[in-house]
Amino acid sequence: MNISAAQVKDLREKTGAGMMDCKHALAENNGDIEAAIDWLRAKGLSKAAKKAGRVAAEGLVGVATGDKTAAVVEVNSETDFVARNDAFQALVRAVAAVAVDKAGDAAAIAAATYPGKAHSVEAEVKELIATIGENMGFRRAAALKVSAGAVASYIHSAIADGLGKIGVLVALESTGNVDELIKLGRQIAMHVAATSPLALSAEEISADVVERERAIFIEQAKESGKPAAVIEKMVEGRIRKFYEESTLLKQAFVINPDLTVEAAVKAAEATVGAPIKVTGFVRFALGEGIDKGESDFAAEVAAAAGQG
Repeated sequence: MNISAAQVKDLREKTGAGMMDCKHALAENNGDIEAAIDWLRAKGLSKAAKKAGRVAAEGLVGVATGDKTAAVVEVNSETDFVARNDAFQALVRAVAAVAVDKAGDAAAIAAATYPGKAHSVEAEVKELIATIGENMGFRRAAALKVSAGAVASYIHSAIADGLGKIGVLVALESTGNVDELIKLGRQIAMHVAATSPLALSAEEISADVVERERAIFIEQAKESGKPAAVIEKMVEGRIRKFYEESTLLKQAFVINPDLTVEAAVKAAEATVGAPIKVTGFVRFALGEGIDKGESDFAAEVAAAAGQG
């Protein structure tokens, strides 16, 4: 029978289960919403929904590579303990592999068939929630690709191969030696992990960001009491320094601070045997931007004891 979007939405609101899970539940129960709710409970998927309110800010960042491409994903859990679980690590590796095939498109990854299973990535996450008993979520993904050259990756604070707390991708376009490109790309990725640049070059930094910085610099310069013409020069100098500190290509290379990243790439062309162009980078740090909220431990203990 045909299952309407309204039915799926209704079931999802009632159970908190994933969209594909709700659609499947309705199909299995001829559109009967109460039977579908029971079906989800029997499968452990409503149990997963009950845990969805908990903040999942731990977990792992994972990377996977393909032919002239690589992807990075973030899959969250509630505790660092679960991040060391073999089943959770296998999940993150599999999601990263799917991300390579789906070019980092998060929606396409969630809907894709999970490797070795008949259900989706989203459904596999729900199953693991029910098994482990902690809220989890596939949060985001990104991928880089080159027509010629290599996409290098680096994992900082790695707890297993390709899994850790910070994941970085760096894309290098070149017709030169791929092994040397990957070596250079990994060094640049380590640099990105350490410095977290805002953009590749000045042209890629949002005008709003630059204007906000300029306004701050103007106010700071005015406190010097110097003439307007001097203040203008001071501000322009601060803006140049801002670009140098915030853009990857202009930053001092952490591997060799005597060179900028741009100069280090140019110097590496002799070893690689061809011109090199850095075309992009991605940096994922675990839990960045997640509101972890406040926790009153005493209140939690009292509530657990039935006193709150």
